[in-house]
Amino acid sequence: MAVSQGVLGEVLAELRAESAEVEGLVAGLPHTAWGAPTPAAGWTVAHQIAHLAWTDQRALHAATDPEGFRREAEAQLARPDAGSFIDEGAEDGARLPPDELLRRWRAGREALEAALAGLAPGVRLPWYGTAMSAASMATARIMETWAHGTDVAEALGVVREPTDRLRHVVRIGVRARDFAYAVRGLEPPAEPFRVEVTGPGGQVWAHGPEGAAQSVTGSALDFCLLVTQRVHRDDTGLRAEGPDAERWLGIAQAFAGPPGVGRAPSPSLRPGVPPGRRVLEDEA
Repeated sequence: MAVSQGVLGEVLAELRAESAEVEGLVAGLPHTAWGAPTPAAGWTVAHQIAHLAWTDQRALHAATDPEGFRREAEAQLARPDAGSFIDEGAEDGARLPPDELLRRWRAGREALEAALAGLAPGVRLPWYGTAMSAASMATARIMETWAHGTDVAEALGVVREPTDRLRHVVRIGVRARDFAYAVRGLEPPAEPFRVEVTGPGGQVWAHGPEGAAQSVTGSALDFCLLVTQRVHRDDTGLRAEGPDAERWLGIAQAFAGPPGVGRAPSPSLRPGVPPGRRVLEDEA
């Protein structure tokens, strides 16, 4: 029986909305603007959109041919240069004419939505990290679309207003805590943390047990930027209580695959400014 209602239907609708917002950033851009550099070293606007298109195709492969995807993923992750296949996918797509790249991304995400909506309840899809449900896959696509859309917006000098869709990024960032340790060969803390972050409308999104010995608090936007590795830890206003919570914020990774390299601290930080304290323009 197709799953088109309930949680999955709601997440797919929000994925459509997030994708449409990012597409709106690039639709109609002059071809030269697709070559604008983004904060990701070596990646242009075209690379960012190509990566989204490539990842949607990989997710579609996982949904329609799980065994074939599993064999492909195992081979890719076993390469001596594990992780380079991600850059290769972006590079291949970035060579396409922008109109063709945009059409491919649009068609791919529509095909993925249809495939996820048609999966039987309880089916788990293989991925580059932990296998996941259709709803979790859609959540992961929201996370990646938002993160790469953030890079595109910065390259174009556009300020994106945060939305309640950030709650999906928060959730996957929290759930990926132990993965961030494991992918680095580290032992995750035995005890869960309490994470309380404030959304754009002032609502509090909380995860983990109340009264946990270690916790993370702050804005949802800062948390999302950090777990997608769009900012350095020092460029956030997040507060960690406990050494393990602080260490996690230094390695947090919401996305699957090898450890991310993260971002360098902002040059706007003055010497002596403690971690978690951003310098406002009028303080510089």
